[in-house]
Amino acid sequence: MAKHAARFEQLCLDAKQRVRELTVEDVKAKLDRNERFHLVDVREDSEWANDHLPEAVHLGKGVIERDIEQRIPQFDAPIVLYCGGGYRSALAADNLQKMGYTNVWSMDGGIRGWRERGYALVR
Repeated sequence: MAKHAARFEQLCLDAKQRVRELTVEDVKAKLDRNERFHLVDVREDSEWANDHLPEAVHLGKGVIERDIEQRIPQFDAPIVLYCGGGYRSALAADNLQKMGYTNVWSMDGGIRGWRERGYALVR
């Protein structure tokens, strides 16, 4: 896990108390079963351009709250968010829940965990 500033980590740990999380393996299994859900990469544009998970769409942490209703207008739609390691996605999931989204998950471990397991990526 990357070392972050203490206050950022506290903010993320606080958000993680309110959001539901899936493991990298859970998300891979959902994709393998062809489950219908929105997979959203909340990383920065440059991170997305480098690589991302198959089937993912990009709504960066800086714009997701602004743009989510246009992209996913159904507040009960299943949404899985991921980032580099699971902190930014937890923050975004917390905010989406505050906005009224009821079926949001954060992928704990993020794309780093995905890479470590050797799962496919889109480049």
